[in-house]
Amino acid sequence: MWRPSSTRTPRQKKLIADAYTLGASLGLEVWCEDEAGPFQAVPHPGESWQPEGHPARQPHEYVRGGTAKVLTLFRPADGHVRVEGTTTCPNTVLHPWLKRELSAILADLPDPPPTVDRSRAAWERWQAGLIQPITLPAELPPLRVLLVLDNLAGHKTPALVLWLFAHGIMPLFTPVSGSWLNIAESIQRVLKRRALAGEYPTNPAEIISRFESVAKHWNASPTPFVWGGKRAARRKAQRERRHAVGGSGAFTRQPIRRRSYGHVRGK
Repeated sequence: MWRPSSTRTPRQKKLIADAYTLGASLGLEVWCEDEAGPFQAVPHPGESWQPEGHPARQPHEYVRGGTAKVLTLFRPADGHVRVEGTTTCPNTVLHPWLKRELSAILADLPDPPPTVDRSRAAWERWQAGLIQPITLPAELPPLRVLLVLDNLAGHKTPALVLWLFAHGIMPLFTPVSGSWLNIAESIQRVLKRRALAGEYPTNPAEIISRFESVAKHWNASPTPFVWGGKRAARRKAQRERRHAVGGSGAFTRQPIRRRSYGHVRGK
């Protein structure tokens, strides 16, 4: 009988932290998934370039131009991000996109070495200590990917979770009120700031285009994110060279460059 996992336990936080810090050493890819938005097609606060003496002005009419959401897959180890914009995000949109992107990720992975752990224990390790672990199928392929997702009903449908198992992907659901454990939250804040700060998109298509363009530019020179906890990391960051990023407990070893705005002096 199908039984979803219970995430009302501190153990799930430890499992997700272990995924970020130990996943690579175990030969596993670690990806994070999240949906950002909705973002309105209205003026967004933020800095913008303006000629000296000509400040930015907002329209006096308040017109809602629609909303857009951004589907995000993020690999903290190297900073690579996959995004796709949409105006709605039901399961009929999210699940096909997620399967398509994860299939492409798996296709790019090298064949697992002969020494890889193919046992059932490799899967059960990522459910140890949960009050109600997910019911694993009788037959399982080698575990290849750990996928961190928010604790939403749409992420736990039997059809989706069984598809993940069949393709060697172990889902790790964040606890209730534990979205800070999902590092995708951090990259979404970076992309949002770069795509919308100080801008006035007039329709959802423009919002989607901005996010996808910013993501393409980010992937040209991505910044890896390293898991840094939340409370202890704040104190440790004072002793080490760390740069916190908003949205989760992640940090970077080097600061993320922000857009700089020049000023054109009037003649």
